[in-house]
Amino acid sequence: MSVPDQTPAVPVGEDAPILEVMSTLRAMRRLKPDPVPDELLERLVQAASWAPNAGNEQAYQFVVVTDRDVMARLAGLWARSVDAYLGSLGRVTAATQDARVIKAGLYQRDHFHETPAVIVPCHPKFQMDPRTTYRMLRSFTLGEAARLIVRGPRMNVIAEASSVYPGVQNLLLAARALGLGAVLTIWHLMLEHEWKRELGIPKGINTLAVIPVGWPRGRFGPVTRKPAAELIHRDRW
Repeated sequence: MSVPDQTPAVPVGEDAPILEVMSTLRAMRRLKPDPVPDELLERLVQAASWAPNAGNEQAYQFVVVTDRDVMARLAGLWARSVDAYLGSLGRVTAATQDARVIKAGLYQRDHFHETPAVIVPCHPKFQMDPRTTYRMLRSFTLGEAARLIVRGPRMNVIAEASSVYPGVQNLLLAARALGLGAVLTIWHLMLEHEWKRELGIPKGINTLAVIPVGWPRGRFGPVTRKPAAELIHRDRW
């Protein structure tokens, strides 16, 4: 005798309450191979474009992959990165000590070629010209300027990310509201050169994520997170 599913239904649709969508947004690595209509993929990118970005320059671009031959070639690159991660950093990362997380990651690795769609958010490499950099450094003391130079590469990366990741979160929330499964990943960065070559992405453009999208095999539901009281430092650390 089968046991009836007790998992409560989650709201789906454009009128789904945003806070409920947020609190039931699970990382979906197990996806059905069924295609996702182009109009839904375009709606996800449109949702991403509504997010704040630096100076409202809207410099981001999105590569949307649905071609099965291209996906098959990307799957080989993906498998190499997953294996490299699990054989190194994955051995000491807390999340990957959970057997369910490992199992989901291996499923995604082995079925990546079946992924209905992959969205790759991109942004031009951010780097100030020497004259602008000089003017900025003159605003600080010698010690502050020296520390700023050291932080420069990190600031460049964050400048790109801050214009892309708000849009990525919009995309993930829109996918969840529409009943689509998705997950933010960056493992492709281990072989970013090969990904860019496969997708024809220009040299001056960085990739910030790879987001597999499809109809989920699993269910959306409440996520488990630490309560806010454990995360907040009032007024100072």
